[in-house]
Amino acid sequence: MITNYPWSVGKKSKRPLFDLAVQRELSGTSLAVFAVLIAIVLVTQLSRLLGDAAGGTLATKGVLVLLGFSALNYLPVLLSLTLFISVLLTLTRNYQDSEMTVWFVSGVGLSRWISPVLSFSATFVLTIAILSFTLTPWAISQGNQFRAQLESREEVTNIAPGVFRESREADRVYFFEQGQKNQVANIFVQSTQNGKVGTMVARFGYQEVKPEGDKYLVLLDGTRYEGVEGQMNYRIMHFERYEMHVEASKVKSGIPEAKAMPTMALLADPKPYYVAELGWRIGMPVSALLLALLAIPLSFVNPRAGRSLNIVIAILIYMIYNNLLGMTNVWVTRQKIGAFLGLFGVHILMFLIMAALFYWRISPFGLFRRRK
Repeated sequence: MITNYPWSVGKKSKRPLFDLAVQRELSGTSLAVFAVLIAIVLVTQLSRLLGDAAGGTLATKGVLVLLGFSALNYLPVLLSLTLFISVLLTLTRNYQDSEMTVWFVSGVGLSRWISPVLSFSATFVLTIAILSFTLTPWAISQGNQFRAQLESREEVTNIAPGVFRESREADRVYFFEQGQKNQVANIFVQSTQNGKVGTMVARFGYQEVKPEGDKYLVLLDGTRYEGVEGQMNYRIMHFERYEMHVEASKVKSGIPEAKAMPTMALLADPKPYYVAELGWRIGMPVSALLLALLAIPLSFVNPRAGRSLNIVIAILIYMIYNNLLGMTNVWVTRQKIGAFLGLFGVHILMFLIMAALFYWRISPFGLFRRRK
């Protein structure tokens, strides 16, 4: 007679049935959770970028590029949150449907869930580490450079039709309506030179590039009003063609921020804010692993009661964990605590909390007795 335990699948498979079942359910849940989270982030960032484009502070063609860089920046946090929520929801459902009771009666204790959760988390943790150490800093750096290139373009190009836009030097104000082909219509330009305010209105206009490379805003069939504020001696001039030189803004150069620096550059320089950024990058995969394991004891729910309480507690712990990581990074930057405590202190504390919760759940004095 052949006896098959509920967690085995026979000689043909090297992986227990229990591990396969858990990881299969975790995979399905994680896909759904990640799809929801990435959709929320993309919609939020797209709305913000479109608002900047509508306000004239960002060129329209730069929206999708910056959206891609922004998504790469948020991916480590999204994957960490996806892993945590997936484990939490999967085990909570097992409690709610009384499947955990069946596993416990079959001899599968709560600690037995650590192995499949660790196996499932390995891909997430490795991906988060790669993103945190390499791709995310690169995305931030490229996004900053791309935005700087857009800002360095001539100020007229970035103006949105129907919006008043002030130049970066605060000496001109532009407004125009959308025209046909390469022309714009109903143009308004106000500039200040030598204490005199000049206002021009024109029916049509377009940009023109001279052979030497200089760019001009050409106004057609318009009027210029020039004078000093508070005085009546304004000059009124009508013109058929008026060329206004448009200067491109200079690209701002400076020290790159720590978030955009490569990890090796952070390791080579022991400045406090570099150490703090390095601690954040190390903390992303470590916190993802700890949160996945922490979700196992946090997932307990009474099948006869609602399951909202444990989810609320889990969310609070997640928020406290992330806030503590942010606080320690600030303290390391201000040199209020040492590098070791800043890098690993919060993670050690969370590991102890996780161990205490596991002990409480599986100890004879806890809710379920220890099962071998």
